[in-house]
Amino acid sequence: MTGRQDEPESPTESMWQPPIGGQQQAEGHGYYGEQNPAGAQADPSGSGPYPVEGAQSGPYYVEQGSGPYPVEAPSGPYPVDAASGPYPVEPPSGPYPVDPASGPYPVNSGGYYGDPSVSGPHQQAAGYGAAAPGPHQGQAYGGYPQQQQQQAPGAQGKGPTQDLSSARLLRQAKRPPQGGWRRMLYKASGHTVNLGESPAERKRRELIARINQPLQGCYKIAMLSLKGGVGKTTTTATLGSTFASLRGDRVIAVDANPDRGTLSQKIPLETTATVRHLLRDAQRIRKYSDVRAYTSQGPSRLEVLASEQDPAVSEAFSEDDYRRSVTLLEHFYNVVLTDCGTGLMHSAMRGVLDVADSLIIVSSGSIDGARSASATLDWLDAHGYRNLVSRSVAVINSVRPGSGKVDLDKLTQHFAARCRAVCRVPFDAHLEEGAEIELDRLAPDTRLGLLELAATVADDFPQAVSRARTS
Repeated sequence: MTGRQDEPESPTESMWQPPIGGQQQAEGHGYYGEQNPAGAQADPSGSGPYPVEGAQSGPYYVEQGSGPYPVEAPSGPYPVDAASGPYPVEPPSGPYPVDPASGPYPVNSGGYYGDPSVSGPHQQAAGYGAAAPGPHQGQAYGGYPQQQQQQAPGAQGKGPTQDLSSARLLRQAKRPPQGGWRRMLYKASGHTVNLGESPAERKRRELIARINQPLQGCYKIAMLSLKGGVGKTTTTATLGSTFASLRGDRVIAVDANPDRGTLSQKIPLETTATVRHLLRDAQRIRKYSDVRAYTSQGPSRLEVLASEQDPAVSEAFSEDDYRRSVTLLEHFYNVVLTDCGTGLMHSAMRGVLDVADSLIIVSSGSIDGARSASATLDWLDAHGYRNLVSRSVAVINSVRPGSGKVDLDKLTQHFAARCRAVCRVPFDAHLEEGAEIELDRLAPDTRLGLLELAATVADDFPQAVSRARTS
C-alpha cells in the first residue's frame, strides 16, 4: 500500500475527518482531514491538502516512506504489520496515559502508533510510556502501559454516598442549662436566651455517657477490704445504686459476708429470703420473676441479695455456694457487685476472686485504713492475682472535713502506682447515718464522686468483652 494508491480522486472525496477534540500530533507535523487548514499549502498537482510543516489543526498520521499525502484512517484498533507501515489507532474510551504536553493518548516506546520497531518521521514527543514488546493486539489498547490513570467524570460511577445523618444535616442547638443562674435566665427570657450548659453540667453529662458504655454479658465486681468500718458496704450500695439509676441494665449486689452482713440494710427490705433460700430453690428458677422473689429493690432499682441473718445458722458461705449463686445470677443480671467480708482467707473468697472482672479496694482516709488496703494488694499479688490487681480501682472514703491531717494527695499517689485508677468519695452526712441510702439526699460533691467512680469502673467494660473472647 502506498500513498499514491490511497490518494483520493478529489479533495472532498474519501477524506477522513478528524473527530472533534482529537489528539494533537507532535510539533513539526501537519494534519489531515480539513480543506485548506491553517498553514496548509495547495498541492500543485491538485490532489488536495497534505501535511505541511507547522500546521496546527486536527490529528492525523502519514504513511512512512510515501510522502506527505493524506491517508484514510482505519476504523479501530487492530494488529499492525511492520512491513505495511504504522497506522493510527482509534483511542479507547476509558482512562489511559496522558502526556502533560500534548494530550491524552497512548503511545508506544517510540512515541508513535504502530510497531515499536518502526522509526521515521512519526516520532512523538519525548516523555511517553514504553510499549510492551511484541505485536499490539489491543487487549489493553495495543499493550501500552497505563502509567497514569485518569478517570473521566462519571466513568466509574458515582462517588461515595453522602453522609445524610441528622447530626450532619441539622443545625446543632445548644443544650439548655439544667440549673443555676443560667437556668433562671433561660426561663425568664421565655427560652430565647440560651447560654448553654455550664462546665459542671457538661462534665456530668460526659460521665453519664461513660457509665452507659455498652456491656455484653455479665460484669462482676468484687468489693474488698481487710479492715472493717472503712465504708466498703456503703460503697457497694452507692456504686450499685448509681449504675442501676443510670443504666437500663439489671444490677444486683450480693452480700457474700460469711458472717452476718449489713448490705440488706442499705435499701428498703422487701423479703426475708436470703442467698441460702435462692440456692435451695435453684432448680425451680427459670425466669427473672422467679429470682425477683428472693431480692429486695431500692428506689434506684438496685437489687440486693441478702446473706443469712439468723445467728443460729452456723454454716459458712462457701466457695461452692458463691460460684453457684453467680452462675445463676449472671443469666438475669448485667452487673453483679459482691460485698465480701473483711477476711481474705475464708472459703468464699477464692470463688469471688476467680470469677471477678474487676476489684474495688476500699480504704478510709486514715493511716490504718490505707495500710490495710495496701496489705490487701500485697496479699493478692502474693497469691497469683497480680493481673486482677492491675485492673483494680482504689476508693478513698474521706473522713469528716477538718478532722484528719492525712495528706490525701500522697495517699492517692501511692495507690495510683499499683491500681488502674484511684477515686475519692467525699464525706457525706447522709451516708454517715448508716441507714437506707437515697441518692437524692446526697450532697452534689458526693454525687459527682460516685459518678466518677462508676465511669472509671465502666471504662473496663470493653476490655472485659475482649478478655472473655480470648479466654
